[in-house]
Amino acid sequence: MGQQFDSVTEFKDAASRRAFLSSIGALAIAATTAIGKDEEISHWSKEPAKELLPTIKLGEYKVTRLIAGYNPIGGHSHSTWHMSVHMREWFTAERTAEFLIHCERQGINTWQFDYTDKTVKAIQIARERGCQIQLICLHAERPTDVPIREVMKLKPIAIAHHGGVTDALFRAGKAQQVHDFVKKVHDHGALAGVSAHNPEVIKRIMDEGWENDFFMCCFYYVTRPREEMLKQLGKVPVDEPFFESDPDEMTAVMRSVNKPCLGFKILAAGRKCWSKAQVESAFRYAFEKIKKTDAVIVGMYPRFTDEVTENANYTRKYGKV
Repeated sequence: MGQQFDSVTEFKDAASRRAFLSSIGALAIAATTAIGKDEEISHWSKEPAKELLPTIKLGEYKVTRLIAGYNPIGGHSHSTWHMSVHMREWFTAERTAEFLIHCERQGINTWQFDYTDKTVKAIQIARERGCQIQLICLHAERPTDVPIREVMKLKPIAIAHHGGVTDALFRAGKAQQVHDFVKKVHDHGALAGVSAHNPEVIKRIMDEGWENDFFMCCFYYVTRPREEMLKQLGKVPVDEPFFESDPDEMTAVMRSVNKPCLGFKILAAGRKCWSKAQVESAFRYAFEKIKKTDAVIVGMYPRFTDEVTENANYTRKYGKV
């Protein structure tokens, strides 16, 4: 049974109280939402723009030794579906643009990205607000991808062939497709890179003397075929393999290459982020193991802590040239 009223006046008074409490509740929800939005970026450093991080040469360009990565923005967490959705929904085009501006203020001058509607919009917003961050596009010109000429409208300094696609084409005996991609990027006037997770791919390209300008080298061979793991280990992991010895193997190859290498997944896709000490250790390891002419690409999800400022500080500390 609902509440009983002895008079019309009592009913009106109760209705008024309910309306008042309802309006207060709506205001509280609105206030909480607004506070939540502010809190999401209130921990980002508000200090004046910092000096440029240490740089390497990529062709004619100066590129900071810390390059902002793309995976969290695209929702590629390499962990769980829920985390991927969490990242992708938080990184709207607007917030991605703010992220790029924040990266630039912390001394990062380059972003490695995938070409999507969201990233194109984010670049547009960021540039309208004065952001001049340089762009390196990861691409493969698959049937579902836009042509390289469309990517070039964003004026990237470089385009690199997608690592997962690279590894698959090499395994399928179609390495020439990757080589043709490198030539096509050069024809469009950008620096050309090749990304790979398999160290043997990097070594083969060097042995064959390709004209690519740089490599993107994954610290973990996460595209290692199932049959290879069965042969070597007699078992396979659930999902992607992140083996402890992989970074030593890839960084040894990076040191042997006479071209700039951009190391990525130095944090094992978040597996080395359980503490700030662990993150710092990973940065120290990376810069100690790669060449002075190399850089790292790190995806960042600064929703909870200011990972941009923290990672920039680690780069200043360990990435000096």
